[in-house]
Amino acid sequence: MIAASPAGAAAGAAAGAAAGAATGSAIGAANGAATGPAAGDVDAYVPGRLEQRLRERRGAGAKLVVPYVTGGLGDDWLDTVRAVADAGADAIEVGIPFSDPVMDGPVIQEASMRALARGATPASILADLRHLDVDVPIVVMTYYNLIAHAGERRMAGELAASGVSGAILPDLPVDEATTWLAEADAAGIETVQLAAPTTTDARLVQVCARTRGFLYAVGVLGVTGERQALAASAVEIAKRCKATTDVPVLVGVGVSTPDQAREVCTVADGVIVGSALVRRLLDGEGPIGASAFVAELRAGVDG
Repeated sequence: MIAASPAGAAAGAAAGAAAGAATGSAIGAANGAATGPAAGDVDAYVPGRLEQRLRERRGAGAKLVVPYVTGGLGDDWLDTVRAVADAGADAIEVGIPFSDPVMDGPVIQEASMRALARGATPASILADLRHLDVDVPIVVMTYYNLIAHAGERRMAGELAASGVSGAILPDLPVDEATTWLAEADAAGIETVQLAAPTTTDARLVQVCARTRGFLYAVGVLGVTGERQALAASAVEIAKRCKATTDVPVLVGVGVSTPDQAREVCTVADGVIVGSALVRRLLDGEGPIGASAFVAELRAGVDG
């Protein structure tokens, strides 16, 4: 496993990770060129548990809240997942720690390093999730290096066996995901695609056609992290996504407060909030602090 990149290196790699999956090759994202058709038989697609849940909540008039929790961050990390579920999360994103999380800024990098130092591995995270008893879908967020190392079929099967509903792979663009998408679909794992502010209109159609569960609208170019104000690009990408797909559109990256969540939800179907929550966990607030913050987010978007 390669050594962790510093925050500055992650920021420099953001165009190839946070936006790369939406704009082209994970290796050569700068050219933004599509290299092939979207993978999978779109016409045969039947929404899975994750998308069904989010559509049901949206249909009932709710805005969607998906908090991010770093797997393996402390002995009580499963209690944190349970706490945010009880606080009103509609789904929960669980990060599988990785040594070079190029989409993630300093906060989530630090959380990943702490989890790895405690011995967290993909296998241990998935083993823990088998014991999770929450009534909301779990979506894992990880990087393709870990999928390739384990083997696509094996990893898809292990995700399903652990009760996971979906997967977010920010460094695997749809053009290069044909075999993973086939294995994920066969295992019942919904692969969430990302759309960045730089995604062209033609590319956005392709990404929307192949997303499963929801569409991850990247609110700002750059790595994950808290921002003092919501970027105009967050609202703009939400508008473009909503005009292109009926799949639930959730904005993540750069949504940090209940007020920001409320603002972007005037357009988007919901939000994904990671760094602001993980910072509280790094500060020792534990499940109680996480629950309180998610309850604030819930009240914010409901208001």
